Amino acid sequence: MNVLYVHSHYGMTEPLVGEAVAAGKVRLVRERELSARHFAEAAGLITTIHLDQIGFLRHAACVQALLDRGGRWVFNGHMLRALVPGLGAYVPLAKPRRADYALTRLVEHPVFAGIDQRTLEENRGVAGFYGRGHNPLPPDATAINGLGPGLLPIDWDWALPGGGRILSHAGNEFWGSGDDDATKQLLADRAVAWASKEIG
Repeated sequence: MNVLYVHSHYGMTEPLVGEAVAAGKVRLVRERELSARHFAEAAGLITTIHLDQIGFLRHAACVQALLDRGGRWVFNGHMLRALVPGLGAYVPLAKPRRADYALTRLVEHPVFAGIDQRTLEENRGVAGFYGRGHNPLPPDATAINGLGPGLLPIDWDWALPGGGRILSHAGNEFWGSGDDDATKQLLADRAVAWASKEIG
């Protein structure tokens, strides 16, 4: 089984997962072409900030079934719909200043291991690309990275009762932040590895 990567926009395909697609580790499917079979055949799921969450609600039962059989979901973006019970709505920063975009590692996690989180704070000297708010931390979830002086849980990992897990990042794909191309590729590779249970 491979990882289902939902391609939710009409531009180019996702370049940082190109090798994983070619190797058969990732199945890239445009959102409008998704079927129940895609979810049934997947070991894990990756979605981007471009996900049409209203439209994706029709796949909620398939996502729940994937999680119930121990599958993993890497969610990037602002949670605006309860796609899984227990998820809350995205909370944006109010009148943020530069200090509110500071990133702090709260616990070690295999996706971020060895990476200085502060190097992801800016893209070409501009802060805020990593995220500008947080998806509420579900009960029993673990905050990985904190945002700003309040250490808001911009990244968290939630082990569900059925055995599945959700890795939430409240912003654009986390592997798109920072200025180091090698780090970006490493984060994308680790997202795939985590979703497929190769790590963590």
